[in-house]
Amino acid sequence: MNAFDSTCGGPASPFRRQLLGAVPAAALAAMVPAAWAQSDFPNRPLRVIVPQPPGGGFDFVGRALADRLAKPLGQPVVVENRTGSGTVVGTDAAAKAAPDGYTLLTGSVSNMVLNMGLYKNLSYDSVKDFEPVGLAVSYSYTLLGRNGLPFNDLAGLVAFAKANPGKLTYASAGNGSGQHVLAAALWSQAGVDIVHVPYRGAQPAYADLLGDRVDLFFDLTPTTRAHVETGKLKAIAVSSATRNPMQPTVQTINESGVVKLDLESWFGFFAPAKTPPAVLARLRTELAAIIATPELQDTFRKAGGSPMSISVADTRTMLARDVQRWTGLIRAANISLD
Repeated sequence: MNAFDSTCGGPASPFRRQLLGAVPAAALAAMVPAAWAQSDFPNRPLRVIVPQPPGGGFDFVGRALADRLAKPLGQPVVVENRTGSGTVVGTDAAAKAAPDGYTLLTGSVSNMVLNMGLYKNLSYDSVKDFEPVGLAVSYSYTLLGRNGLPFNDLAGLVAFAKANPGKLTYASAGNGSGQHVLAAALWSQAGVDIVHVPYRGAQPAYADLLGDRVDLFFDLTPTTRAHVETGKLKAIAVSSATRNPMQPTVQTINESGVVKLDLESWFGFFAPAKTPPAVLARLRTELAAIIATPELQDTFRKAGGSPMSISVADTRTMLARDVQRWTGLIRAANISLD
């Protein structure tokens, strides 16, 4: 059974033929151009908006999918890095683009879930303004600690933080980043006081963590791997619901017995709401075939990701659920960007 929504394909039923025969000639003529516009999709290049600069997770996944989508569609698929206000500018541009299938958005937990709680006056609504095309891969976060800390797991961290309120510090790549939100939600749920030190990007955060000037840092597991394997930093917990194959000995947050909390940064393509069903069906079918290829899944696994296979209906449900859940956690942790 095809997991993707589709309203096209297959021969017309007798009822459909009878109904079309009853349509006045003038009305039928008016319908033909719209039908042609969808049946020959695409007849020009597509663009994929990546709402962050080149080089990060958004860009890696966006380009991996865009490069492979061009061949089955028979048109170039051009990546456009539209940056500003974190991920807001690019995501808003995609939401306001013509709903014709020629503009796609690289969506993730950051711009589609967390922003909904971080901004009280966000210029887009990720649930109402977009249609899922397909999710491709997810990445867990790993909580890192500098080697001089007197604990090696999350239970020990929380016990130390409760005995020493305000003494520990944690880095992030900036206010409102996934690293900031996940850590703040964890400390809020655990009832501990750990001081936030925001940086402009991950590299200066790593420099101070390795230099013992900050104590803790959440980052995507693939990026943390080299620091842990070389013994420069210790892995305290991972944020996924199950253990990550890249760090199989590291407990999940849930396994720690401290709190129940999990978050993975998933990535995929979204289209503006009101994109024609036939166009969405074509995009979803082609993207699903690409995501299912062993070659792409191997590429994602080598980069530390977990390939995804999830229906459009389940994506909608997950998105609405996660927006509601994380908006509550963000508000409880007192995080706001406006």
